Amino acid sequence: MFIADLRKDFYQQLIGKRILVLVNYDLDAICASKILQALFRCDNVIYSIVPIMGLAAMRRAYSEHRGDIRYVLLVNCGGCIDIVDVLQPDQDVVFFICDSHRPYDVCNVYSDGQVRILGEMNRNENIPAFEDIFQDSDNESGDEDEEDDDDAGYNEDGGGSDSDGGGGGAPKPANNRIQRIEQRLLRRRERKAWQERRLTLMFEYAQYAYYGSSSALSIFELAWRMSKDSLDLLWWAIVGVTEQKLLGKVESASYTLLIEKLQSHVSRLTNKASDQAIQTSVKIVFESDLQLALFRHWSVLDSLRFSYYPACRLKLWTHKGDKQMNELLVDMGLPLVQAKQTFNAMDLVLRREFYEKIEKFAEKYNMPDVTYASFVLQYGYRNKYSAADYVYSMLAILESVRQDRLPEACFLQSMDALSRGKKAILDEGIDLCKTLLTTIFKQVQTCLEMHQIRSAGPFLYLVLQEEVSFFSCPYGLLLLARFLLRAHVAVSRNRRAQELPLIAVAPIDLARGISLLAGVPPVCEDSRHFFAKAFEEAGNRSGAVISQDFFETAVIQIKQSDCTKFLDALTVMLS
Repeated sequence: MFIADLRKDFYQQLIGKRILVLVNYDLDAICASKILQALFRCDNVIYSIVPIMGLAAMRRAYSEHRGDIRYVLLVNCGGCIDIVDVLQPDQDVVFFICDSHRPYDVCNVYSDGQVRILGEMNRNENIPAFEDIFQDSDNESGDEDEEDDDDAGYNEDGGGSDSDGGGGGAPKPANNRIQRIEQRLLRRRERKAWQERRLTLMFEYAQYAYYGSSSALSIFELAWRMSKDSLDLLWWAIVGVTEQKLLGKVESASYTLLIEKLQSHVSRLTNKASDQAIQTSVKIVFESDLQLALFRHWSVLDSLRFSYYPACRLKLWTHKGDKQMNELLVDMGLPLVQAKQTFNAMDLVLRREFYEKIEKFAEKYNMPDVTYASFVLQYGYRNKYSAADYVYSMLAILESVRQDRLPEACFLQSMDALSRGKKAILDEGIDLCKTLLTTIFKQVQTCLEMHQIRSAGPFLYLVLQEEVSFFSCPYGLLLLARFLLRAHVAVSRNRRAQELPLIAVAPIDLARGISLLAGVPPVCEDSRHFFAKAFEEAGNRSGAVISQDFFETAVIQIKQSDCTKFLDALTVMLS
């Protein structure tokens, strides 16, 4: 069931209770849980935050805490599965779901109260009506009982007809029986038609996976309604929304609407601080940002080369593209010596003119969308970070899993990067991300030069042979696949290339023979994808050993030796 009044039906229900908060491994979920922590501290709510990466971790976390927990909050997880069926909880346990993944599982939507989804039902999500997908089980059992009664009646009537001696009342029970049979057949026909309609509705509803509004923004708006919001909480919501934009989870139109909403909150909190004569060193500024990753903390040359948007537009992995980039720098009046320096070390005049110059020549160099609306956080004398800087830094920290660095440690450190008092962690993440983006660019360049992207007909695919730590995590592989698909479309002579999705496979454990497989939708389409259903069906048809454990349904684990037959089955299925 949906709950629209989050203050009354969600937050006030938790006061004085012990809460288990299960948080998915993504930045929007981390930002939402950071805001929740601030709210819980205000009201002395006792809570346990457990990061989970998939269904197995969810089951394990719940079983470990189920003894003393009656309220469970799921952040960016649990909305798309039948949570009661998966966890088998006691009747008195209540699940609150704040999940940006779509579509919701219909059992959660029509739960009688044990499962409560934060927010209002969105008509645009085309959730089927209750009576179209659920039928009273009493009707079915009633039909079976009538059938048994008819069989018994037939035996009784049949046994008595010979001894009646052809009495005038003999045909009456036969007529009743015929009517009952006709009614039963009619009900069966109606039930069959209803079941076929249900299958069609459920297929149309569940065939595509996509994302809804940011969970961090939803939790911030709860804080605002309770008058517990602040610039810090707002900044965390901004980072959550920006993550959706940079990772292609939402469309530009949806992002623009969210930015307008955030801008009104920025103005309100800024005016509130000035009205109350509060001298604060924290300031959030609305301004256009560039699709150049980390350029404030990197050199212009490196940021241009290793950001997917300018790299794909200028084909920077080619000699011709390199030459074009140098021409762009000349047109902008930016000497190569300056472009190779860290942005903050550049000449002050060049820094001030940089935005204006790159916008001026964007059309000429095929980069019409190089700017987008965003926000910048300023605090202290020299600290200035864009929302994108936070996203890239936190993403690199979250994906920096190694043998001596567990995923839980990466999760907690990524959350710490949001705190202004832990600037060193944020800067460390920025340095890590430079290495990540450089590695992705070099891998893309190698794949294109060696023609490693193959066409299977209905999709493109890439199978990496070497184990690379950055591509052993879901988001690292998705970033590579997204960059690679756009780079391939930029150089391909095949007009259909922009209509094809890409599937990337990377080994994550060569010793055990396990690979990670991720899919990204075509360049010409929006962020919706069909991979969840397609992967499941291909696994069933091929007999491949796969694990669909991630909440990101475009990512699965697969046995390395089964990749070929899995991709063959997917080809046949999608052809």
